[in-house]
Amino acid sequence: MKNKDFYIKENSWLAKIAALKLKSHSVAIVLGKTIHLHNVAKNDFLKDTRWLKHELCHIKQFKQYGFVGFIIKYLWESIRKGYYNNRFEVEARAAENL
Repeated sequence: MKNKDFYIKENSWLAKIAALKLKSHSVAIVLGKTIHLHNVAKNDFLKDTRWLKHELCHIKQFKQYGFVGFIIKYLWESIRKGYYNNRFEVEARAAENL
């Protein structure tokens, strides 16, 4: 996936909310084709290939299921199995090593 296929938003309030919820210092969260960052600079994020691959996998998932469809499926998986065992997170973690 090339940079023109996605956008990066630094200092995102959405990512800040996710960081608080996840109790994490630095967070990246994907909505559609945009990677929202909190407490990490765009250049540092792009250098972290595993993290980048993880988030790019989520962008592919959004494309596959559609914006609303993916959010519904993601939330349902999280409710049923928890964040870590959510199949979309499992797939994104596997993508880190590709």
